[in-house]
Amino acid sequence: MRNGSKFHLVTLGCPKNEVDSEKLAGSLLSDGMEPTDDLTNADLIVVNTCAFVEEAREESIETILNLDELRNEDSKIVVTGCLAERYGSEIQDFLPEVDHVAGFGVPVSFTRKATVPEFDLLNLPRPASGKPWAYLKIAEGCDRACGFCSIPSFRGPQRSRDIASILDEVDSLKVKEVVLVAQDLAAYGRDQGVGEKSIIPLIERITQRVDWVRLLYLYPSELNQELIDAMCALTVPYFDLSLQHVSPSLMKRMKRWGNAERFRELISKIRKNSPEAIFRSNFIVGYPGETEEDQDELIDFIKDMQLDWCGFFPFSDEEGTYASGLEGKIDRPLVLERLKELSFLQDEITSSKRDALIGEKVSVLIDSHGVGRTYREAPEIDGIVSVPDSCKVGEFTDLIVKGSIGPDLEADLI
Repeated sequence: MRNGSKFHLVTLGCPKNEVDSEKLAGSLLSDGMEPTDDLTNADLIVVNTCAFVEEAREESIETILNLDELRNEDSKIVVTGCLAERYGSEIQDFLPEVDHVAGFGVPVSFTRKATVPEFDLLNLPRPASGKPWAYLKIAEGCDRACGFCSIPSFRGPQRSRDIASILDEVDSLKVKEVVLVAQDLAAYGRDQGVGEKSIIPLIERITQRVDWVRLLYLYPSELNQELIDAMCALTVPYFDLSLQHVSPSLMKRMKRWGNAERFRELISKIRKNSPEAIFRSNFIVGYPGETEEDQDELIDFIKDMQLDWCGFFPFSDEEGTYASGLEGKIDRPLVLERLKELSFLQDEITSSKRDALIGEKVSVLIDSHGVGRTYREAPEIDGIVSVPDSCKVGEFTDLIVKGSIGPDLEADLI
């Protein structure tokens, strides 16, 4: 496409996709294109898709069809991301609305042609963030073989970035908070042969550059005392633990480490180190073979451990995974009933923890006009803090919590 052509970029899925999209936008800008929010004015429409579970694939396809209805007759739709990598040219067979499919590392602009990867999104330059925080992807791919997960099949094995390139990106983002993301964050650097827990010197170096460093997606088996100490020393003692379930028999079928007893010990150890630590986790509901006893054990764990934030997701039967061939599939109505039970319980726990903050003095990073976060809330995932309009965007402000509504807080000037 000619210089001055306009592109419209749509991002679906997880924070890691958002980072990829920012780097794709940078490559389009370097091709001489200009961004536009007006879909009817776009020459190129790029859809960065998710394909992790069935619901994500359905959303990706629905988004493509909606964009096709709204675009002008001369524009081109390019599909990239996980759906493109997982299904390749098959997409165009059942979605003729798509003009081009570009897997990872294949240019999405028609100004450059490539059918095989010619660049690594990890290493593409990235513009400064338009917000006071930014996700930063430090590795791609995964070396694990969890029974339910298809990601390694299309994201490939783990490959970590070198520290120098990460620090350069931190500097270029010009933010107050960096949120580190990867499929297996705590395993950073292991594939480079530089030893265990390279994540520790990395977060220590980043802490010298920004006020807050937050880590998302930690496998509990990776949290040794050294890493716990390093995270508790941060201004953001926020532990996003990928637990998935607590039943020993179910964890074995998931090909995962851990059980309720081990997770209790781990969380208690962290709380002993840092009483102010915040915990988030995700759990799969309805995994093949899940019994009422498994559900009860998870409920007991949630009640006992009082985690600050939890997400519960129905099992998605992913083609090619170990779980896809397991017997004991759970009927959908029962899965939804169990999801509802767990979500109701966690909503009560989260609400009570938010109520307990009323009257407390908190340091709030102002994300946008009238909206901010304390260290307790990960951006775009957890609750928010409503703040006075006078608070300056991009700055930290000390406030008093005056009220709470579900997961959200209301704060005022001291």
